[in-house]
Amino acid sequence: MRDGVGRWPLVGRGPELDAFAAALADPACRGFVVGGPAGVGKSRLAEECLDRAAAAGFRTGRATASAAAGAVPLGAIAHLLPAGVDLSDPVAGFAAVVKALAAGPGQRRRVLLVDDLHLLDAASAVLLRQLMDAAAILLIGTVRTGEPHGKAVTALRGGDEVSRVDLTVLPPERTESLLHTVLGGPVDRRTVHELALASGGNVLYLRELVLGALAARDLTEDGEIWHLREGRLPGTARLTEVIDARLATAATAGHPVLELLALCEPLAPADAEALAPPGVLAALERAGLVRVVQDRRRVGVTLAHPLYGEVLRAGLPVLRRRTLLLDQAARVEARGARRRGDLLRVATWRLAATGTADPSLLVQAAALARHAHDYQQTVALLTALPEKHHTTATGLMLGNAFFEMARFDEAEEALAQAGARAVDARERLAVTLVRTTNLLWSNAPLGEALAVNDTALAGITGPAERRKLEINEGFMRIAAGEPVRGLALLEDLETDVGDAADVDVWLRGAWMKPFGLALVGCTGEAAVWAERAHAGHRRVDEHALVSHPAVQRIPLVLALCEAGRPAEALREGERAYAELVAADSVVRVWLAVFLGRVEWLAGHPVTARGWWAEAAVLARRIDHVMALRPVLGGLAACAAVLGDLDAAETALAEYRGLPALAPGLLSAGEERLGDAWLLAARGHLGEARSLLTAAADLARTTGHVTGEAMLLTDVARLGGARDVADRLAGLACECDGALARARARLAAALAEDEPGPLGQAADACQAVGADLLAAEAATAAAAAWRRAHASRRAAAVAHRAGAALARCEGARTPLLATARAAEPLTAREHEIALLASAGNASKDIAGILALSVRTVDNHLQRAYAKLGVTTRRELARTLRAVSAGESPPPARRRT
Repeated sequence: MRDGVGRWPLVGRGPELDAFAAALADPACRGFVVGGPAGVGKSRLAEECLDRAAAAGFRTGRATASAAAGAVPLGAIAHLLPAGVDLSDPVAGFAAVVKALAAGPGQRRRVLLVDDLHLLDAASAVLLRQLMDAAAILLIGTVRTGEPHGKAVTALRGGDEVSRVDLTVLPPERTESLLHTVLGGPVDRRTVHELALASGGNVLYLRELVLGALAARDLTEDGEIWHLREGRLPGTARLTEVIDARLATAATAGHPVLELLALCEPLAPADAEALAPPGVLAALERAGLVRVVQDRRRVGVTLAHPLYGEVLRAGLPVLRRRTLLLDQAARVEARGARRRGDLLRVATWRLAATGTADPSLLVQAAALARHAHDYQQTVALLTALPEKHHTTATGLMLGNAFFEMARFDEAEEALAQAGARAVDARERLAVTLVRTTNLLWSNAPLGEALAVNDTALAGITGPAERRKLEINEGFMRIAAGEPVRGLALLEDLETDVGDAADVDVWLRGAWMKPFGLALVGCTGEAAVWAERAHAGHRRVDEHALVSHPAVQRIPLVLALCEAGRPAEALREGERAYAELVAADSVVRVWLAVFLGRVEWLAGHPVTARGWWAEAAVLARRIDHVMALRPVLGGLAACAAVLGDLDAAETALAEYRGLPALAPGLLSAGEERLGDAWLLAARGHLGEARSLLTAAADLARTTGHVTGEAMLLTDVARLGGARDVADRLAGLACECDGALARARARLAAALAEDEPGPLGQAADACQAVGADLLAAEAATAAAAAWRRAHASRRAAAVAHRAGAALARCEGARTPLLATARAAEPLTAREHEIALLASAGNASKDIAGILALSVRTVDNHLQRAYAKLGVTTRRELARTLRAVSAGESPPPARRRT
C-alpha cells in the first residue's frame, strides 16, 4: 500500500483483538464495545473483529448509526430486520424479530457491528438489547468518548455480559510501525516524529496527513527510506473538513478563546476567562476541544489537538489576528511578565502582529529561544533586530543558530559581521570558535579552519586565551580524523566544567576528547569523559553557545561499542537521538552514523542499513560530505551482505561522485567497507582482502586503532586470518575494550582452524554482542568438529551457530557459505567457488587469480564434490542457502 490509499492495516491492537476472541468464544458474552475519542481507530478495530468473526464461520451484519438515522425509529438497523414483520405493536413485533434472527439448530449466533452506538435512536437500542439478551446476536459496537446518549444506549454498553475496551491515541513507536507497514518500507525518525506530533496519535488525522504529503510529493522514498521534505506537512481537504466539523461543535461564545489559543497557547486560565466565562471554558473542555493541563504549580489551557490550531489560524483574518496578539501581549505585560518565557512570548506576539518589537525585548527573547534550542525562533527574532542594535554577542547568537539549522553560508556571513564588531580578544575568540566549527561542517578543508584559528592565535598574547585556541585546535583535529594530534592538545583539559575558564571552550574539548580516546582504544576513559561532558553540559546549558546536551552521548555510543557493550550503546544512543530529533538538531547525523556502526558490528545489517539510510537523508539535505562518505560505504556493505548487489552499486556510485575531504571522525579506511564487501559478495576475496589491508594501513597511519582492528578482522573473515592474527593480537594489547580481544581471538582461531579455539572465539564474540562474528566462528568450529568425526560436538556447535545467525537479519558471508559445506572447502576452493557462483568463466577466474585454467577446473571439481553439486547454477544456489543459514540441498550420489 505504498500510495497510502485504501484501508490501512491494523497495527498494535493485539491485546484488544485477543479480548474480542475471548468474547466471541464465551457463550455468556453478549457484546463487545470499543470506546475512545474520535479518530483513534475504533471503527477499524471493529471491522477487523467482524472480519475475524466471519472467518470463524459466524453469520455477520453491519449498521452505522448517524444523526439523520437517529431521527427515525429503527432507522439505523431497518435493513437488518426480517421482511414481513409487523412492528405496529412494538412488543409483539420485537419478539417476532428476535425469533426470526435467533440461531437455528446447528447455527451460530449472528455477530452484528453497529458503528457510533451513541447516535442510535432509542427504539433501535431497545431492540438490539433484546436480541443480545436472547443470545440471538453478539453486538460489536463503537462509542465516542464524551458524546451524550440516552438510557437505552447506556443499556447496550452495560452489564457484566458486555466486554469493553477503550482505545487511546497511538504512541510514537506504534505510529512508526504503522507507517512502515502502510508505506512498505522504513521511515526516518524525524518524519515519524513530525507525523506523530502533528496527528497527536490520531489515526484518522495521520492517514490524511500521509495522503496529503504523498500527493504533494513531500513524502518520498530514496530507494532506502521514506522521508518528509523539510518544513512540509500538507494535509488534505478532507482533513480540513473533519477538523472544521469538530470545531463547529463549539458554542459561539467559545470561538474567541479557540482563536486566541491557536495563536498564543498555552494560556493562563485568567487570560482565557478574559474572553469567555468559566462555564464556556468548561463546555469546551467537555467537548474535547481544549485541555486544562497542570505543569508543576501552574495551570494552563491548550487546544486539545495540534491540528486544531493549524485550521483556526488559516481562517483568521489579518486584523483579527493582530488584535488578538497585541491584546494578549498587553495582558501579560500588565502582570509584569514575571514567568519564565513570558518575554519570549511577548516578543514573538508583537513581532507577529506588527513586524517589530522593542530591541532589548528581541535580544532577551532570542536568548531564551536559544536556550530552548529553538533556532528557528532565534533567527526570526534576531533578523528583526535593527542593524544598529546588533552587537558581537547578537551576531554570535545568530551565526550559531544558522549553523544549528545547517544554513552554513548564512552562518559564515553573520559570523563575519560579528567578527568585524569584535572590540577585544575575548570577543574575537568567541567568534573564532563558532566560525571554525561552521567551516568544518560546510565541507571546508581542515586547513582552512585551522588557518582561521591560527590567525586568531597570532593576534592574542595572553596565555589563557591562547590555551583556549589550542583546545579548539584539538577539537578540530579529532573531528577531522587526527585523534592522536588532537588528544595531545586536549591532554590537560579540566575534568570539571566548573573549573573551566570558558564554558564553550570546555564543552568543545570535552565533547571531542572521548571520541579521540575511543578511536585510539582507550574505551574506559572515553566513557568516563563522555559521562563527564554530558553532566557538565546539562549544568551549564543555559549559558552555553554549544549544541544540545544530548550530543555528548555520541562519543559514549562509540566508546561503549568498542568496549564490547553494544546493547548499552544502542540504549543510550536511541534515547539521545529522540532528544535531538525533537530539538531538530542537525548534529544528530553523526549519532545516526555511529548507531549504524554499532548495529553493523553487532551483525545486524538490516538495522544498520536503516540507521545509515537515515543519516544519508540528513547528510544530503545539509550537504555534509564528511558524514555522507562513511555512510554510503556502510550502506553498500550492508546491501552486499544482504545480497542486494544493485543497491550496493548505487551507493558506491554516489560515494565515488563525492569530493575527497578530510575523513571526519572515523578513519578514511572505514569508507572502503562497501567496496570490500561488494567484492567479497561477487567472489573476489583476494581483491577484497587487499583493499581492506590497505584501508587498515591508512587507519594505522592516522592513529585509528579501533578502526584498524575492525578492518583487519574483516580481512581475517575473508580468508586472510594468518596474515593479520599477529597484528590483531598487538592491537588487543593497545585497546582496553573487550571487543578488541574478541577480534584477536577470532583471527587467531581462524588461522589455527581447530575446533576448540574456534568455539572459544565464538563465545568471546557472543559475549561482546557480535552476533555475526559469533555465528561465523561457531560455524567454522562445527566444520572443524566434522572433520574430526565428532558429529555430536559438531551438531551442538552448529546449533549455537544457528541461534546466533538467526539474529543476523539474513546476512550472508563467504565464511558462512564455505564452512557449512558437508566437507569444508580449502581457501583456494572457497575463492574459486565464489567466483564461479558469481557467473565468472574458468578462463576469467584464471586471469583474476593468476592460475591456469586446468588448475581452476580441478579446484572447482573438488568443490563440486564436497558440496554435492554438478553445475554452477547448483553451486550458486547451495552457497546462497548455506550462507543464509538454510540447509543446503541434499548432495547427489556420484557414480
